[in-house]
Amino acid sequence: MDSNVVSSLKKKKGSPASLFNIIMTGVAGACMTITIIPLFAVLSYVIFRGLGRLSPDLFTKLPPPPGLSGGGLANALIGTIIVVALATLIAVPIGVLAAVYLSEFSNNNQTAQWIRFATNVLSGVPSIIAGIFAYGLLVAPLIGKSGIFGFSAVAGSLALSVLMLPTIIRTTDEALKIVPQEIRWAALGIGAYNYQTVLKIVLPAALPAILTGVTLAVARAAGETAPLIFTALFSNFWPRGIFEPIATISVLIYNYATVPFVPQQELAWAGALIIVVLVLMTSIAARLATRRKVY
Repeated sequence: MDSNVVSSLKKKKGSPASLFNIIMTGVAGACMTITIIPLFAVLSYVIFRGLGRLSPDLFTKLPPPPGLSGGGLANALIGTIIVVALATLIAVPIGVLAAVYLSEFSNNNQTAQWIRFATNVLSGVPSIIAGIFAYGLLVAPLIGKSGIFGFSAVAGSLALSVLMLPTIIRTTDEALKIVPQEIRWAALGIGAYNYQTVLKIVLPAALPAILTGVTLAVARAAGETAPLIFTALFSNFWPRGIFEPIATISVLIYNYATVPFVPQQELAWAGALIIVVLVLMTSIAARLATRRKVY
């Protein structure tokens, strides 16, 4: 290499621009570390407080009476699964169909623009607003009428589905946009109708990204507390049906974390650990789903 080139490279390494790059790299690394520290601090503290309460009884028994030790939170775990499953059954079909309309059939008309705007607004609505909405729609009108009790798993799942919809619609819409337009043209070129192209080609190609959006929405719904306080309420017994009050882990944590009894506080920490593990598992599932290319 020419000596002049080598000398010029050495000068560049010691130039102010190179020094600035080194400083900014260090600042970026420090910011990344500061961002990760709270995450590991929260996870470590939850694991430290909740790990000692893990046992087979935790997943098989009902919560004990106030002040007594033992028991578990099996009813809350089952209730969380029921409520989140019902919310998923409500939100996924509506969200996917809405995204299919926006991406494949709307031609980006005025209606589609307003739907996207409404979806963005809904994604920023506090969860307690969704709870009040479900309370006013399904709970308050039924309380005290002919013995009907309005708090139920159905009301809680409706509130959670409202929170899940924006995530599902936006991720599905973006996933469908990623699918190359040439695939649609090829299907239409061999005589396929629009709905056949969407159902048999476009949706299967975008399925990994769609599953990612669904799992992220499920992870958010599993940890919500405020909507369920207004709708599903709580129960210290086994679930008796989807039209009855039902226990959930998030509400159990809210109820037991503030009581003066140590056994209930330990149950709250164990429930927090279970919620963290569930969110972690759904996040891992979302990562595994995105490992496959969309097209």
